[in-house]
Amino acid sequence: MARGTPNKGKPWTSPEVAKLRDLAKENTPTRVAAMKLGRTEPGVRSKASEKNISLKPTNQSPYNRRGR
Repeated sequence: MARGTPNKGKPWTSPEVAKLRDLAKENTPTRVAAMKLGRTEPGVRSKASEKNISLKPTNQSPYNRRGR
């Protein structure tokens, strides 16, 4: 039997949102953050969008900056 997500469908708590914020600052992949929070990946993306938390890695160079 497959393991489910323990918090699926439950309301988010303040400590969970704070943990999501911390994980995003650490450039944790969304899938890993979802596993650590016991949530689904779409649920994590949705809450991050709702709370204006960027899940994009900060260590990537901007587009079109390569030397030619």
